[in-house]
Amino acid sequence: MKAIRLTLVCHALTQAQKTGRLPTPKDGMLALVQPPVAIGPAMQVLTAPERRACETAAWLSAQTQARVEPALADCDLGQWQGLSLKQLQAQNPQALSEWLDNPHSAPHGGESFAQLCQRVAAWLAAFDTPGEWLAVTHPMVIRAVLVQLLGCPLSTHQRIDVLPLSRLELSFAGQWRLRLGA
Repeated sequence: MKAIRLTLVCHALTQAQKTGRLPTPKDGMLALVQPPVAIGPAMQVLTAPERRACETAAWLSAQTQARVEPALADCDLGQWQGLSLKQLQAQNPQALSEWLDNPHSAPHGGESFAQLCQRVAAWLAAFDTPGEWLAVTHPMVIRAVLVQLLGCPLSTHQRIDVLPLSRLELSFAGQWRLRLGA
């Protein structure tokens, strides 16, 4: 069995993140000044379908065409897309609190964190193409991968901060493993 090396990268900083607003699929990344980290020519690139992820993937892999992977899509926030956290706290504090405290809750009419975890777990279970992979996705997706991989209670996702351009390295040779390194 050949090994799979999968590096998940969080998309670059967006204006929504900077201003405390929940994302929309059309949000783009802010301009970056530092050069991208070079990726190997054999690395295959996947990206979530949202604009911010596609732009980040293009920036990271100028030599390689990224393939859109729907399973890497951000958590569907339903009617809350584009709203600021301050606005939600003022207008609907109970629903916001329920969503933050209960991973099975989706008061916004979209996808709960538990549903996101199921989607991500199914994708990881089906991911069986050997080689080196780079996948650009979102903070909530990376949290879902960590919760699934480590077998943590779903509520622990609130304790994980995923910063723009941060990386999570995984490997698979019979089972998924977290790879820590310098």
